Amino acid sequence: MFRNLSDKLQNVFKELTRRGKLTEADVDVALREVRMALLEADVNFVVVKDFLARVKARAVGAEVSRALNPGQQVVKIVHEELIATLGEPGKLNLSGQPPRTIMLVGLQGAGKTTMAAKLARWLRSQGQKPMLVAADPYRPAAAEQLKTLGAQIDVPVFTGPESPPDLCANAVRHAADIGHTVVILDTAGRLQIDPAMMAEVASIKERATPNEVLLVADAMTGQEAVRIADGFNKQVGLSGLILTKVDGDARGGAAISMRSVTGVPIKFLGTSEKIDGIEAFAPERLSGRILGMGDILGLIEKAESAFSAQEAQKAQEKLVSGEFTLEDFRDQMRQIKKMGPLGQLMEMVPGMGKIAGQMNQQDLDNSLKRVEAIINSMTRHERVNPQVLNAGRKRRVAAGSGTSVQEINQLVKQFRDMQKLMKQIGKTKGRGLPDMFRGFR
Repeated sequence: MFRNLSDKLQNVFKELTRRGKLTEADVDVALREVRMALLEADVNFVVVKDFLARVKARAVGAEVSRALNPGQQVVKIVHEELIATLGEPGKLNLSGQPPRTIMLVGLQGAGKTTMAAKLARWLRSQGQKPMLVAADPYRPAAAEQLKTLGAQIDVPVFTGPESPPDLCANAVRHAADIGHTVVILDTAGRLQIDPAMMAEVASIKERATPNEVLLVADAMTGQEAVRIADGFNKQVGLSGLILTKVDGDARGGAAISMRSVTGVPIKFLGTSEKIDGIEAFAPERLSGRILGMGDILGLIEKAESAFSAQEAQKAQEKLVSGEFTLEDFRDQMRQIKKMGPLGQLMEMVPGMGKIAGQMNQQDLDNSLKRVEAIINSMTRHERVNPQVLNAGRKRRVAAGSGTSVQEINQLVKQFRDMQKLMKQIGKTKGRGLPDMFRGFR
């Protein structure tokens, strides 16, 4: 996410932090590079101009000149001003008598139907009882798609032959009768903002009286997404934004521009195609990712959703005691895959963003699949005691997994090295860890 922008900004800051003292000329040169990086990332020109003016006013003042490391202080200022530009996180308004209604609007192809299901799943994890409403009678199989997604997450979908405004009003009444706490209206999208669409959306809003009107916008459309958001806000009135396909956006400028241009808060980000690929918008965390500082809190949240506390504790004890087997390793690898693409997870670790950018996600996924195939081709005895793997057993495992004996040797060696490392960490309680990692690498 934001990989190109992140790489360019990190290169600028690397030059800054190498200098002992910063002159105004140094700051000007750095901010010119930042300006080009932001514009290439498709950030709105007015937003860039205002952002850099605020950064420069602070960067050439006493705040930086008195700092022990002026370069790092400038990075801190950029981080804080980027958070200010992204705006305060917008929380869902779920106040009032249930059911509360959330109305999703947007253009065709923005991922609105999938996002409706993702949002329903997220709300259920927050203790709500959601219901989905298929209010798009125009796109072929739109209702069927929502039903399929609803079945996957075990959330009911309300459908009917009525016009969308009547259907949505009936759905809200039905939800109240059977005790649902939240109703999500998946309204129809169009290829462009047209009067007929806006009239229908306005009618649904009047009949269903939603707590939230959220625009689902495709982040990959860049500045066009900003213009769409501005148009919807002026004609219908939005309470929040959801940016989809953020994981595929090489530029990322829409996320930075939207709050400043529209004045409407971003509430959620769609981070992958998977049904759990949604996260509440947190500007400080997104700013950290853009600047290559990682997002440890986001990583912890993903881990907590994939691992139970009991599983994590059990795995930790096995690791430190050296009893961790290839079978445990395979199970942990499966859990990690549930957290999302490995490249995305690496970007959330401070300092790993650049390394993640140099790796091919498909190659990473294929490597994990090959490792899992190797372990699955072993007997349980071999997975628990890999030392019994002689030449004949390795040939059998290689044939069963479609790999080579060399790959099996490599996996077993790396696994043994990891076992030794974890035993040592357990004995030293982490002392000397950096030296060990240098050797392990």
